[in-house]
Amino acid sequence: MTTVIRQNDLIESVADALQFISYYHPRDFIQAVHEAYEKEESQAAKDAMAQILINSRMCAQGHRPICQDTGIVTVFVEVGMDVQWEAEDSLDDMINEGVRRAYKHPDNVLRASVLADPDGKRANTKDNTPAVIHHKLVPGNKVKVHVAAKGGGSEAKSKFAMLNPSDSVVDWVLEQVPKMGAGWCPPGMLGIGIGGTAEKAMEIAKEALLEPIDIHELRERGPSNRSEELRLELFDKVNDLGIGAQGLGGLTTVLDVKVADYPTHAANKPVAIIPNCAATRHAEFELDGSGPALQDAPSLDEWPDISWEVGDSVRRVNLDTVTREEMQQWQHGETLLLSGKMLTGRDAAHKKMVDMISRGEPLPVDLKDRFIYYVGPVDPVRDEVMGPAGPTTATRMDKFTRTMLEKTGLMGMIGKAERGPEAIDAIRDHKAVYLMAVGGAAYLVSKAIKSAEVVAFEELGMEAIYEFEVEDMPVTVAVDSQGVSVHTTGPQVWQQRIIEAKEA
Repeated sequence: MTTVIRQNDLIESVADALQFISYYHPRDFIQAVHEAYEKEESQAAKDAMAQILINSRMCAQGHRPICQDTGIVTVFVEVGMDVQWEAEDSLDDMINEGVRRAYKHPDNVLRASVLADPDGKRANTKDNTPAVIHHKLVPGNKVKVHVAAKGGGSEAKSKFAMLNPSDSVVDWVLEQVPKMGAGWCPPGMLGIGIGGTAEKAMEIAKEALLEPIDIHELRERGPSNRSEELRLELFDKVNDLGIGAQGLGGLTTVLDVKVADYPTHAANKPVAIIPNCAATRHAEFELDGSGPALQDAPSLDEWPDISWEVGDSVRRVNLDTVTREEMQQWQHGETLLLSGKMLTGRDAAHKKMVDMISRGEPLPVDLKDRFIYYVGPVDPVRDEVMGPAGPTTATRMDKFTRTMLEKTGLMGMIGKAERGPEAIDAIRDHKAVYLMAVGGAAYLVSKAIKSAEVVAFEELGMEAIYEFEVEDMPVTVAVDSQGVSVHTTGPQVWQQRIIEAKEA
């Protein structure tokens, strides 16, 4: 029997789902993080997961984004062959109109991160369109849609290889995961795609991330095929690496591993890894001709009641008066609470400043003895000072770091994830520091911001330079003035502890 699906029903359903996932984590994800939090023995990792859980509950209550990076939209849509459309637009145009309405919703404006002309002008499309859309034509008279909002930090850590048929998938994955660092904001999930062609392996790896977290159920019933055997083996071996939450070292790096496969050519073994971060966001709906399919709000009782207490060992820092001599006392892994004024700036702002320095032009802001926060915040709504404003991946700023420290007198930097050797050398040489805020706790971070003002490069939108005044913003000393990185020492310590525990 033919079903008529109206254009606006699809548009409204897409828009509703994207708003929903911007502030509601999937229930299985919250349960998995809470379980990992309860068993975690690394205090740094436990604190990071506490912030993720607190942030998640705050977002569910306040209907504001879990992460400032509200993602690039990926849509998997299955259209029944007996469906008839009452529509003027193409399927892709209808979906993109849903994306447009979601990201420009006045009560919860989402950050537009999509840039057109990616190797040229990189101009923001202003509404986060177009989405990346995958289509299937299937038997039936319904339309099934699964939407996801994928953050750029985790997407950037995707890996692909064309292995030889005799090569080990497990060995390759275990080689790649440490190279991914912490920019994908663990703990999260890994989607592994094996087979098909290069693009098919990537597609099925991405689609596998839409499945529920059920690794413990799989362990209880036992694997029934090679993919399930791989899931269990990789889950254990990746967690044994000791990378931990936010790369700080700990017992849980992945909450689940999904493996999808597809028949491939006899000469090939394509393998893809795509990670999902601590801002895991996806939802599905089905249209049957009866109207839009809207999401059902979960009960807040499903969120654990977690608190993060400031201990006696936490050091309070006044950014307006801090000296370089004081900074020499900060130790890698130490927790700080920052108050005072900081500047912001990320990729585009750093590129502009470094270009101005190379031309001998004065900068629009004085960075001497200041801290810069790598962030692209969400615009505020209602009475907010600033929308969700969590850190972006600091590694992307590594190539600018030495110039910024040498030429501007910058004192320190704040971001997420590890720094590479190039940046660490520059930090050590200039007795600077790098501080890490928790990725995936953007709304929680925004509550520490007491004032915000654009001070340069307003034309860059979310990449403009702001001056924030903050109060008790929690960070970890990730690279101290001696060049010691907690993202190196933490996983090393915890990998050894895990090995020793297994041998005992």
